[in-house]
Amino acid sequence: MNDTILQTELNTAYPLSQNQLEQYEKDGHILLKDLASPSLISHYRPLIQEEVGRLNRETRPLEERDTYGKAFLQIQNLWEHSEAVRPFVLAKRFAQVAAELMGVSGVRMYHDQALFKEPGGGHTPWHQDQIYWPVDTNKTITLWMPLVDIPAEVGSMTFVSGSHERGYISKLEISDLSHKTLTDYIEKENLPQVNYGGMKAGDATFHAGWTLHSAPGNPTANVREVMTVIYVADGVKVLEPDSNARRSDLKNWMPGLKPGDLIDSPLNPLIYSKN
Repeated sequence: MNDTILQTELNTAYPLSQNQLEQYEKDGHILLKDLASPSLISHYRPLIQEEVGRLNRETRPLEERDTYGKAFLQIQNLWEHSEAVRPFVLAKRFAQVAAELMGVSGVRMYHDQALFKEPGGGHTPWHQDQIYWPVDTNKTITLWMPLVDIPAEVGSMTFVSGSHERGYISKLEISDLSHKTLTDYIEKENLPQVNYGGMKAGDATFHAGWTLHSAPGNPTANVREVMTVIYVADGVKVLEPDSNARRSDLKNWMPGLKPGDLIDSPLNPLIYSKN
């Protein structure tokens, strides 16, 4: 595919309706169809696959891994490692959607990650992403895009609607304990759950950093290939880390910054600004 055509799509706005903006604000998650075209996916999928293969260090069979390790192969910051993948990850099209859903004027990179759930891979336990992020805001959002068509039994994530309004529910990292604890919490509070089922390659969900979510295992013979990008609103400051997970994230994704600093390290480029 011609580079000019690729760049045009990556920089072309994806229009959102008022109903979609209101749905995201209310629920803390949304499904958007055809965010990336088949041509865009067919160009970038093999490049992402190549980087996952090159950077993956997990060699243990599934049965020797813990629950988190069985959930997916996780390769982070592909944009930093691959000039070929970078335009996809830093697409203005995707970042503008993130900014408009959150109602902010601009967004920066927090980090990206490829999440490849292998055949026979396990479920992703209930968790909140933002327990890992020392950022002084609730204006965070994750793009989750399959690079292959995924059937309902592999499916998209299950979200707890409105849970983003509850803030810090539990400090538990993704684990069997987080799954049990948060399952009990969801059932006790009788919270509504939504699963978008099967998705086409290039469709995407967006969810807020505090939105509770989980995902099923992979009973098929095919890898569930997903690319994610985490965005944080521009102008946000680093929060004093209150856990080892957040101290690790500060070091890895905002190198050189201290609590109170603006999030603007070389790993946090401004991807989209309305101004």
